[in-house]
Amino acid sequence: MRARTANWFETSIRYEKMMEDGMMKAVTELYVVDAFSFGEAEETIQEEMSSYVSGEMEVKNITPATYHEIFFSENANDDRWYKAKISLITIDEKTEKEKRTSVTYLVQASDFNGAVKNVEEAMKGTIVDWVTVNVSETRIMDVFEHKAHVKE
Repeated sequence: MRARTANWFETSIRYEKMMEDGMMKAVTELYVVDAFSFGEAEETIQEEMSSYVSGEMEVKNITPATYHEIFFSENANDDRWYKAKISLITIDEKTEKEKRTSVTYLVQASDFNGAVKNVEEAMKGTIVDWVTVNVSETRIMDVFEHKAHVKE
């Protein structure tokens, strides 16, 4: 399990896709990109998808993600993305009352149970008590990490 914190943007793109029956169909797919701005997110998704899309592609929407950390799985079978809402449990020293802070993560897994297991694996080294509140499958097709440009 590998964790990565960044500025993530969810990007929706629309393009003509060849279906299994050989027919072309207009589809809208959701992808996540690591970028510093909306402009860079648009540029990144167009660059990343240009090798997969043969015709015209339109960026329909770009939204800052509600999560800043993604848990990537090392398992090749983990091809789905899940949002996991976690409550971090702390005790307020002054009032001695329990305080819960919600945090959302994006988790890669093959199914729901795998997502829960991957969250537990990623969180096992934390010193704060926590509880999983919700895990739900997303429509995200893939995640593209930022590539540093290297000067030659």
